[in-house]
Amino acid sequence: MLPSPQYSSWDGNQINSVAMKIEVLNIKGEQTGRSVELSDDIFGQVPNEHAVYLAVKQYLANQRQGTHKAKERGEIAGSTRKLHRQKGTGGSRKGSINNPLYRGGGRVFGPRPRNYSFQLNKKVKRLARVSALSVKASSGAIMVLEDFSFDAPRTKDFKAIISNLKLDTQKTILVTAELERELLLSSRNLQKMELTRAADLNVYQILNNQMLVLSESAVSKLQESLA
Repeated sequence: MLPSPQYSSWDGNQINSVAMKIEVLNIKGEQTGRSVELSDDIFGQVPNEHAVYLAVKQYLANQRQGTHKAKERGEIAGSTRKLHRQKGTGGSRKGSINNPLYRGGGRVFGPRPRNYSFQLNKKVKRLARVSALSVKASSGAIMVLEDFSFDAPRTKDFKAIISNLKLDTQKTILVTAELERELLLSSRNLQKMELTRAADLNVYQILNNQMLVLSESAVSKLQESLA
């Protein structure tokens, strides 16, 4: 099932104008007095719903292992002796005991290992990411946090930051410029928290989380990669 994006301010034809300047918050949830400007070319575009659909479909397809396998008639270990003569019995032609009509026989047209992944054009993938980011920006679901780091992994401190930002009850993804080991270990046990770096952020993650929290350096990385 595809995630439900936040389309509260999108009517399908136009996107509501939003203030592209966002205040930068510190880890205590307080304003720092600084703000970052989000590019209209990335956070203020009319969303393309079909491009978003294709990007989410590709992501989910790439997660499938495709290792399913069922034995067919020729792969069953059993006697190949013909059960009874072809004609004159009044019954159907059953062949061997490996026939799919019998319990333990082969499966007709069973699943075989396959690769579900498929490719998308780079322009379509960029359009999908821009569309998803624009939807989040229009619905006020983007927050900018000043860069921070931990000296050692500590889930309690990370949870305190989320609480200061009043995001305890919301499914949230934190995007940083680089993925630091201490932050990753501190956040991985939090059920509603996800951590990723800007280069790895995909459309599914954007739409599958209620809030998108960007570090200051991640904003620059995103705008450079999507420029």
